[in-house]
Amino acid sequence: MTGRERILAHLAGQPVDHLPLMPITMMFAADLAGVRYRDYVSDHRVLAEAQIRVAETFGFDHVSVISDPARETADLGGAIEWFDDQPPAIVESRALLTDKRALARLRLPDPYGGGRMTDRVRGVALLKERIGAEKLVEGWIEGPCAMAADLRGINTLMLDFLDDPGFVRDLLEFCVTMELEFARAQFQAGADIMGVGDAAASLVGPRIYYEFVWPYEKKLVDGLHAMGGLVRLHICGRTRKLFEGMGRLGADIVDLDFVAPVEEARRVMGPDQVLLGNIEPVGVLRNGTPETVWQAVARCHREAGPRFIVGAGCEVVRDTPHENMRAMTRYAQEHRPEDHSTA
Repeated sequence: MTGRERILAHLAGQPVDHLPLMPITMMFAADLAGVRYRDYVSDHRVLAEAQIRVAETFGFDHVSVISDPARETADLGGAIEWFDDQPPAIVESRALLTDKRALARLRLPDPYGGGRMTDRVRGVALLKERIGAEKLVEGWIEGPCAMAADLRGINTLMLDFLDDPGFVRDLLEFCVTMELEFARAQFQAGADIMGVGDAAASLVGPRIYYEFVWPYEKKLVDGLHAMGGLVRLHICGRTRKLFEGMGRLGADIVDLDFVAPVEEARRVMGPDQVLLGNIEPVGVLRNGTPETVWQAVARCHREAGPRFIVGAGCEVVRDTPHENMRAMTRYAQEHRPEDHSTA
C-alpha cells in the first residue's frame, strides 16, 4: 500500500498492512533539508522539498504544509516578527484587535490574493503534484480559539470570555468563516485532510470550552466535512477535561499531546475515534533511546487499541536523533492495528 492508501483505508476502518505514521515535522524537516526556517515558512517550494525529503527518509505516510500560526494574521495586516531560523511570531503587544471595534472593519483575506495564505495553498498544490499519489497531503488552518487569540492576544482573550462574551462569539464566528475559506482553497489545491490547530483551547476550562469554543470547533469540523475533506484535530496541552467534547466533534483524527493520557482518551471518546500520539517529543523522542521510543509507541498502541496512528504528542523537536525517529518508523511498519494486544 502507498502511504496515502494506508491512511485512507485505516480511517475508513478497512484492513491495512501496518500502522500509519503521521508525525508533525517542521523545523526538523527544514534542518534535514539544510534550509533556514525563514525560507521554509516563506517559500512553498522550499517547504515542499523539505517535506518530501523527510517523508521519504523516514517512511512517513503523509506530507504537510503546517509551518507557523501567523499566515492568516499576516494577511489580515497583523504585526509579525521574523527570525532567520525560528518560526515567525505574532506581536501580541500590537495585536490586530487591541481595539475590539476593529473587528467590524476587518475584511476576510483572499486565500488567492498573493499573501502568506496563498503561499500555503501553493504548497499544497506542489505537494499534490509531486508526491500526492504516494503520500497523503495535509493542509493546515488555525482553529477558532487559536485564531481568536492570534488576533486579540491570548491574555486579553481569556478576559474577554468573562467581560464581553458577545464580542467573543462574533470574533469566533469571523475566525470560522475565514478558516473555512482558507481550507476550501487548500482542498481545491489537492489537500486530502485538513489539520486544525487549536492549542489555545487547552488553556480554557471545561465550562468556557463547552459554552464558547466547542460550538465553533463543531461548526468548523462540519464545514470541512461538507467540502468532502477529512479533519485532523490538534490541540496541544492538557486536554483531558475536554476529551468528551473533542470526541463529539467528529474529527477523523484526534491528536493527543504527551500530557493527555491515551488510555483515558480511549475510554471517554469510545472505540471508534482514531487517536494519534502521544509520544513525548523532548523527554522520549529527543532525549530517549531507540529502545525507549519503541516502548513508548508500544504503550500508546496498547492503550489506544486498533484505531491508532503513530506520531509524537506535538512537533518533532528539530535536533531529535535520527535513530530515534527510525525506531518510531520501525514500530509502525512492523505492527498492524490489531497487534495492540501484544504490543
